Amino acid sequence: MTVTSSVSSNPASAVYESLNGTRETTSTSSIDSAESRFLTLLTTQLKNQDPLSPMDNAEVTSQMAQISTVDGIERLNATLAKLIDGQSETQTLQAAALVGHGVLVPGTGLDLGNGVGMAGIELAESADVVNIEIKDANGLVVRTLSLGGQEAGQHAFAWDGTTDSGAQAVDGRYSFMVTATRGSDTVNAERLEYGMVDSVTRQATGMNVNVGRLGGFGINEIRQIL
Repeated sequence: MTVTSSVSSNPASAVYESLNGTRETTSTSSIDSAESRFLTLLTTQLKNQDPLSPMDNAEVTSQMAQISTVDGIERLNATLAKLIDGQSETQTLQAAALVGHGVLVPGTGLDLGNGVGMAGIELAESADVVNIEIKDANGLVVRTLSLGGQEAGQHAFAWDGTTDSGAQAVDGRYSFMVTATRGSDTVNAERLEYGMVDSVTRQATGMNVNVGRLGGFGINEIRQIL
């Protein structure tokens, strides 16, 4: 098997190599070897056949068709493996590019720091009225935010730490609830938590993005990049 390696000054490539290590390229030698063994076996069979009862032409043709089919399947599998590897490489580079960026992921918390808190919501459909209730550690509502009408999709919102009474809330961990309606109907809304991507890891199931203390999330769980 031929091993190829390269050195690049591209930072993204360096990140990818550090995550994945050196890769070996897929070789066709195994496919050629299997075909060679089959042809050797068939040739030996023809040489040692009974002269009084030779192999039927249809049987020889059938065996040749079988090796052609097996060869085609193996080459197809090799091609699919290359495509999967290419997709994995692309996903790795995309994930690495997220390091240092803020993202919205599924979650119910809101961290207030230096008088600023951020979170988000995802609406299944457009809503006429969207209200956010921010609660303290005891479950008491400290501030209600009105986002007005919003289209379907993801929406980030910020809280300046001011409570409904006008006082400044202390920095810390809060939670929030979402109420979204369209006319008299309730609109399904998912809560999204804000966090900073600090690293990515490669797992058997794919790339995992580590969002601070919020933990790990799959690429498909990132709703918005801020």
